Amino acid sequence: MRPEHTTPTTMPGYADTTRIDDLRASDYRHLDQAGQVYLDYTGAGVAAQAQVRAHHDRLLAGLYGNPHSENPTSEASGASVDSARRAVLDFFRADPSEYAVVFTPNASGACRLVGEAYDFGRTAPFALTWDNHNSVNGIREYARAARAPVRYVPLAGPELRVAESDLVRVLTAGRESRPGRWGRPARRGLFAYPAQSNFSGVQHPLSWVELAHRHGYDVLLDAAAFAPTNRLDLSVVRPEFVCLSWYKLFGYPTGVGALLARRDALARLRRPWFSGGTIRAVSVQGDWHRPMDDESAFEDGTLNFLSIPDVEFGLRWLDSIGVDLVHTRVGLLTEWLLARLTTLRHRSGQPLAQVYGPVTGEGRGGTVTFNFRHPDGTLVDERLVAREAAAAGFLLRTGCFCNPGAGEEAFAINQGSLRRRLLARVDSIDQYLDALRLPTGGAVRVSFGLVSNASDAQRFLAFAESTYLDRDATTGSPLPPRLRC
Repeated sequence: MRPEHTTPTTMPGYADTTRIDDLRASDYRHLDQAGQVYLDYTGAGVAAQAQVRAHHDRLLAGLYGNPHSENPTSEASGASVDSARRAVLDFFRADPSEYAVVFTPNASGACRLVGEAYDFGRTAPFALTWDNHNSVNGIREYARAARAPVRYVPLAGPELRVAESDLVRVLTAGRESRPGRWGRPARRGLFAYPAQSNFSGVQHPLSWVELAHRHGYDVLLDAAAFAPTNRLDLSVVRPEFVCLSWYKLFGYPTGVGALLARRDALARLRRPWFSGGTIRAVSVQGDWHRPMDDESAFEDGTLNFLSIPDVEFGLRWLDSIGVDLVHTRVGLLTEWLLARLTTLRHRSGQPLAQVYGPVTGEGRGGTVTFNFRHPDGTLVDERLVAREAAAAGFLLRTGCFCNPGAGEEAFAINQGSLRRRLLARVDSIDQYLDALRLPTGGAVRVSFGLVSNASDAQRFLAFAESTYLDRDATTGSPLPPRLRC
């Protein structure tokens, strides 16, 4: 972006995205009614009035019952759920003969399904990047319980990216020296990574899916932060598993996510338990059960049959707007904010902000994470920013964003520090920071999404300048406890 673009609206291509402004005025009026600025799209999308009306009208137009039956209300629910499955596959351009849709409570639930049922073992390791949400990090506990190696791929450099050479080193580790039993090839492993970091906005290459396949790995792709503003085409990129939360794409409904799984990979999963809705038959006295042989074997209990149809409406809504249009708008706002934020200086010459991750729009999404700095170079406590931003009407997020690996690299926390005996005795984030001698426990995250506009970005920049530029380190009042990671 060139310096002469003093507002986002003067950037080339911005005028082509004005349909988003029309939609904001017609279907997202509630965003502006209280004078607030919503900047947490990576945390959750915003629902359109049309989505809420569609839900209301559908429920009042007919009766829907528990789909685990054969009466008309159950059949109506089952038909709606099946229609939503087809809509999901259509949206991601996935072949129904190759991919199945498992509805879950959220992306975390999708990760758990894979972790608990994957065939980990001594020759079937779990590989993952440092840059991962905790719902992916948690899969390592299943792997370790199966005595499988757990191997992390580190981040490298200030942009918080992964060097492909490091990825290849991890994917090839132990593969040549550990053949399977009786000389057979080693079992598969699972490689997990985010298509877009929820911490830094870095977009990791989708080509890694095929790279991992060449080294004998299945792939779990976390698309929760990527899919809201980027096209994921499963006819081109074909991971075994994709996890999603629908409220991150279009705000509503919450409590519904999905695991998109290749059918051959789904068939290899072995669940450690069963529940209502996942079995064809079961006997107490005979001590046996037969699981369902399709995706319903992974959908525990009664599905959220009143909200799953809202997923189909949301996908149609987003498709009608155009994912590519949203991608362009978000990219322009992100570039503009980064360019302005990284050039602001205190009179002392110190930068106003330290950005974690890429400082340009290349290879990144609309998540911008940073800390403000005082004129003497010290960091402004993110809790103070959270409090002052909220008071000024800015709805953003602070903390570590459930992504400890990216945070540790951003804050230069090394392995030696993390192994200190003192850390074993801490029971709060503040004690943890004191033990590591860190000045801050997190960062500030601003993220753009579906109906972000130029005013959102400009108003936040004006707030940053007026509140923190050339302001000394005096805070004036006690700070609240930090949120847990």
